[in-house]
Amino acid sequence: MPRVVVHVMPKPEILDPQGKAVAGALPRLGFDGISSVRQGKRFELEVDGTVDEAALARIREAAETLLSNPVIEDVVAIDVADEAERGEA
Repeated sequence: MPRVVVHVMPKPEILDPQGKAVAGALPRLGFDGISSVRQGKRFELEVDGTVDEAALARIREAAETLLSNPVIEDVVAIDVADEAERGEA
């Protein structure tokens, strides 16, 4: 069954307290050289049938109306996961 991955991130002008907390913790844990972190969401959708342009359009519509809050978030990517990424290789 095909899997589609939707990535949602806060809009650039929106504060990201979780990202700031992670960015502050990284150097304390010995992970230097990272100046900024933004935290988002990842959704994995299993799709019945094939993933064609019509299916991707429906998924984008769902992502923009249900999976994200369009006031504060952007849908930044919609990818079709390959078998290796899904752990089925």
